[in-house]
Amino acid sequence: MLFSAFFVIVIGLGWVFTQAYGDPTILYFAVIFSVFMSILSYWQSDKIVLAMTHAKPVTSENAPELYRVVENLAITAGLPTPRIYLIAEKAPNAFATGRDPEHAVVVVTEGLLEKLDRTELEGVIAHELSHIGNRDILVSTVVVVLVGFISILADIFMRSMFHGGGKRDRGNSGGVIILIGIALSILAPIAATLMQLAISRKREFLADASGALLTRYPEGLASALQKIAQDTTPINAVTNTTSHLWIEDPYEDGKRRPFLHKLFMTHPPTEERIKALREMGV
Repeated sequence: MLFSAFFVIVIGLGWVFTQAYGDPTILYFAVIFSVFMSILSYWQSDKIVLAMTHAKPVTSENAPELYRVVENLAITAGLPTPRIYLIAEKAPNAFATGRDPEHAVVVVTEGLLEKLDRTELEGVIAHELSHIGNRDILVSTVVVVLVGFISILADIFMRSMFHGGGKRDRGNSGGVIILIGIALSILAPIAATLMQLAISRKREFLADASGALLTRYPEGLASALQKIAQDTTPINAVTNTTSHLWIEDPYEDGKRRPFLHKLFMTHPPTEERIKALREMGV
């Protein structure tokens, strides 16, 4: 359903731009490129993310406690044991990636292993396994591709307008189509980004609840989130593209934010997540 919606939106935008310019090759380009990006993101998303964050694989030999925690919780959740990767960063944080449970990856930082106790580590891993079980990673990947491609289409349209691509006179209907195209090129990336962030925030709340139910100890995850949020060590491996994947916003500064800034946060406020966990009657 997600990929179908993606294709409908892209083809619709391609049709509007085609009408605005009177050039059918725009629609062909939109369809071909959307197919290519969808296939690439679906099959290679985990490899791309692991390369971007410089994550290294670990085994039961070089990280026995982490491996046991992941393996035991995966069995409890009824999931295949995911591959485990480690990032050489002192800030405590973690994320999961992969297109499905059979190809999933859990990634943690060295700081997470050093600064969290066993119950807190279990809470974090349970949260990430919940993302895997809920297919959140695939949802995030599709939305990221959608946002990125809409932004590309909008940028191409606006640049071509500056170069005279939309100045041909095609009557009143042509002018209306051009105005619609301009409006879409401005509003579509903003709306798509807000949709991406809204989905990400809702998924974090769901993974928190599912993770707490998995461990039967919400305080473990609540305490872990508190420690992670209070740690001010920067993460060098983070980018705007991958920030929504982490369990806690890597750009968190602990300060109160204005309303408009909250609209563009990839995570719900940590204090709200902790409050919700501590109110759970598990």
